[in-house]
Amino acid sequence: MTTQEILNRLKDGNERFVADKLDGQLQDSSRRKTLISGQEPYAIILSCADSRVVPELAFDTGLGELFVVRIAGNIANSSSIASIEYAVAHCGSSIIVVLGHQSCGAVTAAIKGGDNGYNLNHLLSHITPAIYVSGEGASVTDVVKKNAELTAKELQTRSSIISNAVAEGTVKIVPAYYNLDSGKVDFL
Repeated sequence: MTTQEILNRLKDGNERFVADKLDGQLQDSSRRKTLISGQEPYAIILSCADSRVVPELAFDTGLGELFVVRIAGNIANSSSIASIEYAVAHCGSSIIVVLGHQSCGAVTAAIKGGDNGYNLNHLLSHITPAIYVSGEGASVTDVVKKNAELTAKELQTRSSIISNAVAEGTVKIVPAYYNLDSGKVDFL
């Protein structure tokens, strides 16, 4: 599939999800058996760890179709980048969707600031550039969208594997925003 066909497939799956008409394909024992020898997910989703955001459902996909990396705030740290690099280099995935979402707790905590302990402070520091670029008084929604956009760019600047694949035209990176209330994914 071309990158546009993959994006269309994701959009069509999201439309089914929003309309409560999931097709539930590729989720049975025969599909599990076909995946024993390997995987070839067509898309990578860098998503927040939020339990309300489930990419496999939001895009109505089956087993083996998505390579999902979940981390609070859908940030690009060394581990999430390495996971994405693996999917690009070894699985043949050609679309990377950086999926922010409505009412993101990590973004809200980053905006609020304060001491959240060493580990969480470190994670939230990855969101600081989006807060800065969005400007003083920006809404959580604005910062979430800006964070997805900046993270999409950061994937290229911090990874030669990803940037080379983008330059060769074999990978496309797309920031997106998941609306909790409707289930709709807006590609930014």
